[in-house]
Amino acid sequence: MMNASTVIFYILAALILGGGILSVISRKIFRAAIYLLFSLIGIAGLYFYLNYEFIAAVQVIVYVGGIVVLIIFSVFLTHESGRDMKKPALVRALFSFLATAFAFALTMSLIKKQEFIPTLNATVEPSVNNIGTQMLSTTQFGYILPFEVVSMLLLAAMIGCIVIAIKVKHPDEDMLKGNELKVPEDIDEPLNASL
Repeated sequence: MMNASTVIFYILAALILGGGILSVISRKIFRAAIYLLFSLIGIAGLYFYLNYEFIAAVQVIVYVGGIVVLIIFSVFLTHESGRDMKKPALVRALFSFLATAFAFALTMSLIKKQEFIPTLNATVEPSVNNIGTQMLSTTQFGYILPFEVVSMLLLAAMIGCIVIAIKVKHPDEDMLKGNELKVPEDIDEPLNASL
């Protein structure tokens, strides 16, 4: 029989996975950003569940409050934000599926090779000082390299948003500009006379 803690974990896992899957398969850009928002909220809930309140607060402030809002504003800047995204080519969809299956198989094989034995002596208190030391340390167990890789990924995402936001000039616009309607100059006279 499952207790309440296990039920909460499964609800959070379903929210994270469901939001992630829906954000990938959604054909509307705005809806994909909203599904990503729910997935990131689920991750913050998972941090709260593990009693890492500081990391959960950073997750909500930085990712939910900052990155997703940036993505949503970038979506609104695009000139086709309300339209459906184009259906991907079959070769691209097949390649994406194979890459996902390979990544999943690699992750599962790495998990099976490791022995996750909980040790009570190795626990570190999740204080701000310890988190900063672990994040920015250059020792063997430091996370400075993944931290910098993630910042480069976010920079690439921002550049991608800017590229998407630049309005592409369509050839039809040049044709419309050449055939502009000319308004007669005497059309303003009745309007001015009535004022």
